[in-house]
Amino acid sequence: MVEKIRSTSRGLDTPRVVRKRFLLRPRPNPDRFGSATENFARFMGTPQFLLYMTVFCILWLCWNTFAPEDVRFDNAALGFTALTLMLSLQASYAAPLLLLAQNRQDDRDRVSLRQDRQRAERNLSDTEYLTREIAELRIALREVATRDYVRSELRSILEELLETTDGQELTLQKRKPRKPSENTVTLPKVQAAGRKQSR
Repeated sequence: MVEKIRSTSRGLDTPRVVRKRFLLRPRPNPDRFGSATENFARFMGTPQFLLYMTVFCILWLCWNTFAPEDVRFDNAALGFTALTLMLSLQASYAAPLLLLAQNRQDDRDRVSLRQDRQRAERNLSDTEYLTREIAELRIALREVATRDYVRSELRSILEELLETTDGQELTLQKRKPRKPSENTVTLPKVQAAGRKQSR
């Protein structure tokens, strides 16, 4: 008997059998429905919509007030009940549409804020990296000899070389190349082997 209970009971890992419904459940595309409601909510906030509603209400009131009794569809004695019902129905549908459009706008704002935050963090990290690199370059440039420093060092070394031990300064003069004297013996030219000396 325990085995029968175990076999008939199902665990959480087995899916339920889908029940057949008499009525189909409507499943509209959320993006398409959301964009349609946003467009309608935007239209409801325009001056054209207010103008159209004003003209519609004026025509309704004029028709049901001045038209013959047999063609009127809303009684003025009851306070235009059908017009009141229709306007309240419109308001009851307009409020959720506006909320849905506002929720979609909030979602878009949240995504854009997240992207802005990520972009700001990337910019901050890039700026910190560049600041560190510039600081390292400044530290490295302190140890590099500049042109003026090298010139001053060379000038001081040259002044030390020009001074003699007893304080006299040497003058540098251009020397003319010496001519060979007559007493020097010219050596015979050596030629490579295999060539005869020309006389």
